Amino acid sequence: MDYRNLDKRKSMHGRIVQELGMQIVSGKLAPGQRLPAEPTLCETYGVSRPVLREATRVLVAKGLVVSKPRVGSVVRKREEWHMLDPDVLYWTVNSIPEGEFFRSLMVVRQIIEPAAAALAAISASDQDLARITAAYARMEQAKTAADLLEPDLEFHRAVMAATHNDMLAYIGNMLSLALTESIKLTSRHPNTHALSLPRHKAILTAIENRDALAARQASVVQLDNARADANTILGGAALET
Repeated sequence: MDYRNLDKRKSMHGRIVQELGMQIVSGKLAPGQRLPAEPTLCETYGVSRPVLREATRVLVAKGLVVSKPRVGSVVRKREEWHMLDPDVLYWTVNSIPEGEFFRSLMVVRQIIEPAAAALAAISASDQDLARITAAYARMEQAKTAADLLEPDLEFHRAVMAATHNDMLAYIGNMLSLALTESIKLTSRHPNTHALSLPRHKAILTAIENRDALAARQASVVQLDNARADANTILGGAALET
């Protein structure tokens, strides 16, 4: 089940997962704190214990809580949360300041993406190159910032897949939601289309030329510029490290 966008037609089970998940990632329920007792939650939501326990199992699977005998469900430390889980990411995006989320994501991207671009330059097959090129072509054809979003995401997923490293490809897919929010932020820059294309073209060209150093540097430049664009939008200080 998708616990990110629930409406009134969704099950009470889903509502419990969403509401408790949001309370945990927002800090209303802090690490080390116990969830309210089962009878209290059952009364609050008007559900049976089996329904509540199923919802709790979902939170356990996402790394947000641990169930302890004679204690109940306890919120885990933040570093133990499954932050790449789409629901956990979505709840995080919607519970912390925009600049804080973007800064955290940029650190991750700056660690991973330049190295992935360099590896892609060495490892990409002809099929991989065709996929990256096709994504870039769609970026060129985009008429609006909204149209640019999906091909931009596909470009980065294709580069990660071109590493032929299953873990990197998985990380690329799992980061799609976070990247979506990042791209939406930088797309608020008035010249986003004109600025974005040459940055991505440089990455593509370096990979086509099998130049790992150039691919790494092009990715670094693209991310540095994305940070600068976000600084312009958010007011600068929010993204300083």
